[in-house]
Amino acid sequence: MTTVAYQGEPGSNSATAAHALFPDGRELPCTGFEQALDAVALGHADVAVIPTDNSAAGRVADVHHLLPESGLFIVAEYFLAIRFDLVGVPGASLQQVECVRSHVHALGQCRKVLREGDWRTLISDDTAGAAREVAELGDPRHAALAPPAAAELYGLQVLRPKVEDDPDNTTRFVVLSRDPQLAPDSGVPMMTSLFFCVRNIPSALYKALGGFASSAVNLTKIESYQMGAGLNPSRFYVEIEGHPDDPGVALALQELRFFSSEVRVLGTYQAHAHRLRGRAG
Repeated sequence: MTTVAYQGEPGSNSATAAHALFPDGRELPCTGFEQALDAVALGHADVAVIPTDNSAAGRVADVHHLLPESGLFIVAEYFLAIRFDLVGVPGASLQQVECVRSHVHALGQCRKVLREGDWRTLISDDTAGAAREVAELGDPRHAALAPPAAAELYGLQVLRPKVEDDPDNTTRFVVLSRDPQLAPDSGVPMMTSLFFCVRNIPSALYKALGGFASSAVNLTKIESYQMGAGLNPSRFYVEIEGHPDDPGVALALQELRFFSSEVRVLGTYQAHAHRLRGRAG
């Protein structure tokens, strides 16, 4: 049985993604992203399911800083449609609500309903944890923004369903493993994730990325991260379409390595169906 670590409590969006990916797996909830990654690195779990970015709130803080230091590899991606309900204790009404609690990202993704209600907000560590806190308080003045599964899990009443601002709200998760599980170039659309650090010379970034342009390799994401203080060169996280064995990708990576002091491939994995639907549209 596969043991799956994730950040959050049962009933959270991360738990939903973990169950969708590994329906027969044993779930291992963790208090933070670092603890979930450590669980895999130390052998307490086989994989970790971690959110990387959300279509409404942007990238998930800290995750990209943790990935290169974890020693783990990305072996799959998964896109989860995000739904939030406003939930309260049984018998409560919207008119009684004075305070709404949830994770900071959920509060940011449900601004419209919060403005309509003019409610005070409290930040919780996790969306499902916010639901649990409301259930423990037993106070109709307190409500939570939580995934549908959390309301059922903690016996709460849905005061208003589907309160997310964007009906297309989606979070991307990656699956991380100790084993790189490098997928063979089988002809299906593939993604490759990598980190690199450019050499400290003029135009290094421009030249490092030039191989992707000349080889017609599509970059779907590039993000920069400063390493420490002072004048240290930045570290870049890149996602590209293709497999390292593709001729164009191989040439692009060769040029990238020439102008970089460090290049680390974090994983090659099959593109999720959601990404392919977006490309078709």
